[in-house]
Amino acid sequence: MTDYTPKHPVAAIVLAAGKGTRMKSDLPKVLHPLAGRPMIRHLLDTVTRLTPERIVVVVGPEGEAVAQAVAPLPTAVQNPPQGTGHAAQAALPALRGFENGTVLVLAGADPFVSEATLRTLLERREEGASVVVVGFRPADPARYGRLVVGAGHLYKIVEYAEASPEQRAIDLCNGGYMAIDAAHLRDMLAELSNDNAKGEYYLTDLVEIANRRGLRATVVEVEPSEVMGIDTRAGLAVGEAMVQQSLRAAAMENGATLTDPATVYLSWDTRLGRDVTVGPFCVFGPGVTVGDGVDIRAFSHLEGATVESGAVVGPYARLRPGAHVGRDAHVGNFVELKNTTLGAGAKANHLTYLGDATVGAGANIGAGTITCNYDGFFKEHTSIGTGAFIGSNTALVAPVSIGDGAIVAAGSVITADVPADALALGRGHQVEKPGRAKAFRDRRAAEKAAKRG
Repeated sequence: MTDYTPKHPVAAIVLAAGKGTRMKSDLPKVLHPLAGRPMIRHLLDTVTRLTPERIVVVVGPEGEAVAQAVAPLPTAVQNPPQGTGHAAQAALPALRGFENGTVLVLAGADPFVSEATLRTLLERREEGASVVVVGFRPADPARYGRLVVGAGHLYKIVEYAEASPEQRAIDLCNGGYMAIDAAHLRDMLAELSNDNAKGEYYLTDLVEIANRRGLRATVVEVEPSEVMGIDTRAGLAVGEAMVQQSLRAAAMENGATLTDPATVYLSWDTRLGRDVTVGPFCVFGPGVTVGDGVDIRAFSHLEGATVESGAVVGPYARLRPGAHVGRDAHVGNFVELKNTTLGAGAKANHLTYLGDATVGAGANIGAGTITCNYDGFFKEHTSIGTGAFIGSNTALVAPVSIGDGAIVAAGSVITADVPADALALGRGHQVEKPGRAKAFRDRRAAEKAAKRG
């Protein structure tokens, strides 16, 4: 969904102060990646499509990494963390002056909320509800907070630790995010109390506070998958599988063929053109764009690369950041490109490394060719001209330039520029010693026989 404009202004508070203790990681929970992007960026991308006037991300006292990841969005520090209600209070200074509209409160580790659901929350708010909560019915309600409803009205959210046996029997659970009337948010947050089993300020208490004020609270019910929070490595794996399934479906819907979809891994920003064919066990890291009619063969790995229409990549090819494969070019098995442009119709079909190089249109790179681009201190450039032919097992010691139409003989080590249309040979002269091979074999066989005797 796109091009959505809410009737009233929208702001969003994204809660991202959790340390992710159950992840057992030094990386903040919300920065663990899904399809090559921190999970919080997935959520923020969805929120941004609502054209909010403000977004503020609440981080913990050691939230510098999260602040960097969400920049240039502003952050508020919750120090020390004392619950979800306290986190919302920490965000209020960043919302000063925003008093007419809706404030969404979302969790940074819940990346699967859909734009459609957020729109529904806003619509319910605009219809007159002061607090709109997302609810869901999981197969196992476990320790989720329960929603106490009746006749379409939400009366309270009861945390599991505070719930009675009757309330724990309710199967409608708290999804963890809500939409709140900005005109009442500040005053209702001021009424929160930490007089509960955890000694925290619960955002969920806003429902009861709204009811005491004579305001209306209601529920929007969604599928459990949409409110799946990620706080364990196992949950991260489940989330990755969900994202991959969605990305694969979108790629095929847009005209790409994935011959074995379950073995293809895409990034959040992978762009595949029409009539692209992707073989089994291919991996696309961030920043890959593939033109129409490209054939990506099995076991290839691409990251930060552009492949133009009609090209063939793989099998077993690796395109690293800065690789640019031109129209109808070929990158074959066990060929690696890094920061290299392969011109239209150029071919590097076997066992080759091209780094920090420019290869002209129609050039042919023989098997075993490498660009020696790094001297231990600096990266240097190699230029290979249009229509040049580089023989097998050639080492091009950068910086070096091979002219248009030049030929480099197989087995050469090239350390100086080669003019256009020249033939370059950079190898030692062949020397033959007649009979020496037979003499060697006879001598060694005799020595071996003597040892056995």
